[in-house]
Amino acid sequence: MKISSALFSGIAFTILLSTQLINRSVGDNNFNQTKNNKLKIDTPDQDRFVKVNLVQGQFTEPTEMAVLPNLDILVAQRRGELMLYKNQSKKLIQTAKLDVYFKTGSSDVNAEEGLLGITIDPKYASNQYVYLFYSPTGKSVNRLSRFKMVNDMLSMSSEKVILEFYSQREICCHTGGSLAFGPDGLLYISTGDNSTPFDVPKQEFVNKGYAPLDNRPGLQQYDARRSAGNTNDLRGKILRIKVKEDGTYTIPEGNLFPEGTAKTRPEIYVMGNRNPYRISVDKKTGFLYWGEVGPDAANDDDLRGPRGYDEVNQARKAGNFGWPYFIGNNYAYKAYDYTNGKNGAAFDAVNPINNSPNNTGLENVPGVNPAFIWYPYGESKEFPQVGSGGRTAMAGPVLYNKPGVSPYPDYYNGKLIIYEWVRGWIKAVTMAPNGDYLSMEPIMSNLSFSAPIDMELGPDGKIYVLEYGKGWFSKNPDAGIARVDYLKGNRPPVIDRLTIDKPSGLLPYKMIAKVKATDADGGKLTYLWNLGNGIKKTTTVPELQYTFTKSGAYPISVQVIDNEKATTKSAVVSVFAGNEHPKVSILISGNKSFYFPGKAVNYQVLVSDKGAAVGKERIYVSNAYTEGADLAGAQLGHQQAAQTLIGKSLMTKSDCSTCHKISETSIGPAFDKVSAKYQKDPKAIEYLASKVIKGSSGVWGEVPMPAHSAMKESEVKQIVEWVMSLSAKGNAVPSLPASGKIIPPEIINKNKPVLTLKASYSDLGAKGLIPLTTTTTFNLKSNIINFADVKDFSGFNVRNNGAFNLPGNAGWLKLGLIDLTDISAIKINSSSLVTEVDYDVEIRLDDENGKLLAKNVLSKSTFPIENSADGKFHNVFIIFKSNKPAIKNSLFVRTITMEAK
Repeated sequence: MKISSALFSGIAFTILLSTQLINRSVGDNNFNQTKNNKLKIDTPDQDRFVKVNLVQGQFTEPTEMAVLPNLDILVAQRRGELMLYKNQSKKLIQTAKLDVYFKTGSSDVNAEEGLLGITIDPKYASNQYVYLFYSPTGKSVNRLSRFKMVNDMLSMSSEKVILEFYSQREICCHTGGSLAFGPDGLLYISTGDNSTPFDVPKQEFVNKGYAPLDNRPGLQQYDARRSAGNTNDLRGKILRIKVKEDGTYTIPEGNLFPEGTAKTRPEIYVMGNRNPYRISVDKKTGFLYWGEVGPDAANDDDLRGPRGYDEVNQARKAGNFGWPYFIGNNYAYKAYDYTNGKNGAAFDAVNPINNSPNNTGLENVPGVNPAFIWYPYGESKEFPQVGSGGRTAMAGPVLYNKPGVSPYPDYYNGKLIIYEWVRGWIKAVTMAPNGDYLSMEPIMSNLSFSAPIDMELGPDGKIYVLEYGKGWFSKNPDAGIARVDYLKGNRPPVIDRLTIDKPSGLLPYKMIAKVKATDADGGKLTYLWNLGNGIKKTTTVPELQYTFTKSGAYPISVQVIDNEKATTKSAVVSVFAGNEHPKVSILISGNKSFYFPGKAVNYQVLVSDKGAAVGKERIYVSNAYTEGADLAGAQLGHQQAAQTLIGKSLMTKSDCSTCHKISETSIGPAFDKVSAKYQKDPKAIEYLASKVIKGSSGVWGEVPMPAHSAMKESEVKQIVEWVMSLSAKGNAVPSLPASGKIIPPEIINKNKPVLTLKASYSDLGAKGLIPLTTTTTFNLKSNIINFADVKDFSGFNVRNNGAFNLPGNAGWLKLGLIDLTDISAIKINSSSLVTEVDYDVEIRLDDENGKLLAKNVLSKSTFPIENSADGKFHNVFIIFKSNKPAIKNSLFVRTITMEAK
């Protein structure tokens, strides 16, 4: 679910589910070699990176930070507060409150302005100068000022206004606002294009997420050529100046336009920016890096131009980086007439023209530089490591080890760190000596950050991360500052999971808790168990048995300690003493692996609730056809869990929580409001899941939700089911009877081949305890087994044309978890390039030499099988053999159909 491409719409908000499958595989730069090309240096162990939380839950919309020489940290908050984290006392104090414009008076519009950027003077230790970029109230400008810190407080009377420029308000978006000093003492300031990415209301021809090029009178905010594409405007730029002691500034050599050039601003170092939200300057080379938050269009369009891309950019010298004429690898937009919907020619990267009536600068603007790294919502062919989903590119520091201070391995020396606000990954980019891109790979991949919005190197050489938190325009409990350490010696234990064999029970309730933990250094582990209500136990084995005699909900956690006193604490798992989860079972008569077109599936739901009578009105039964799971996957058969917890867990692991909260409005609607709105819609789950996967806009406001095509439909539906459970109105969709039959359609949807039966039951709770719910699912696969469902095979190759290919004389395919009840025959859909070559086929039970169920030549295609049904699940081997000479790539097997009696 996207957040506009601004940060704050601007921070390209896109919620991707987790599990939107962000690719964290190691890139192609996973080793270095010595001159003799023999010594291999592996990527450093990622579990040696440790996140140290310095402060958490006390920030309200933090935007940028500056680490002081004594390791105190100044943090700018968008609403105007300047916060100071004291390294010695570990306390957070407010050191100033600026009067800033941070909230618009327009309905359904979120302002992004406020206190946006902060940096400190290179000579801070002697002059205590702090630079702030902010939006003062009462004047439509963005302002760069210098202040002085005095006794941990910002002296407001010391303000020197260095630079300010007009910024249109009352409609978002794109502020930029990042500040950074280069190694030569020059100050860089990023500014957004101050243009809205949304569509003009009630118009036939609108932007639709492409480059905003609308030059109709009165719609200046929909034309980024007036700002980012304008050589005479400071918006949509990265500026570079030399600040003098008196607070004025001079223009350094090498900026894009020499002083005195007509219709230009000499402060401009880089132009053609949409929202360069976070910048960084290489302290050795002086190269400028920034993350460019890109536009929202999901697909290329012949009429308009390319889809949206986010970019990480590198400027070795002054230049034009294209917006709004180009995006990504100089992909050109086309001129567009918003009065009639007709397009013009694509822009020319060598000689771009700005002929907008809103342009006050040069008509012939400088030629365009391509992006350094670029990626769309979908998967990137050029940079597959970035994954897919929401986009909010950020540029961090280039790592260098200082003499005597080497907090990280030399492996990372000279690598650029980039990160993603929405997707959550952090990458190390390897470059050639001249700065050319070579590769990227995960760094700190075992660590989790909540919407990292700034990343700085401290004077100790360590990385500090400012976390905005997962929630928009609010005080987030996960907002904070973290320091990243690298453990060169002993490492703390790693907890894989904490499990409770039976998380509820009547009194006396015997709980058995088990933790799976490992110590990479081979240390002996001790386990300190916290059972809530002051109950603590210590064991030397990873298991605890404890009997609760008092009713209540108990939060269970465990702290694992190694022999050097390094510790790790588990997540909390709640158990319930005095009430027990009900048991819910689904019984299927007939085949328990497959369903068949038009043939009834008979089912019965059984519920038992220890210590209480079962209320039949609280049984809820439903069925759906989904994309489902692999044939041999663990989702076939019974699955018992609290379904709402599964959906909530999937949501938490995704970036949904970035844009939505349960009961509070963020950049997206609150989940409980979504639930209430669709409670009476019997097709709500299908509809909302489709919206998540395909994308949506205009339902809850201007902020679009992008497509999430890489997400599994089954997981999206579990999330939606959890959302729908939040409304107090309950389920409006009527339940199926507790026992009955479901008749599948005569034609099975090949994209939704799994029939899922689901049964839930909620008890009435117990004294002092909430009701407990158990949900069971039973999955039946379509009787047509696609080649992609077969995971085990020998002698075959998988072909891109949707088939198995047998290049030689023999091979086998194994079908797992097969119930042969009511199966009369197995039909093999195959083809051969050589008709005179036939194959002998054997179908055997459990292994290659198991009981023979059928035997014939392949050309017969259908193989009646001996009745071997025993109600159990078996492996079924289909074995192919030919006595004739192998003819390469001659046989193709596409589907296998189980035929019913």
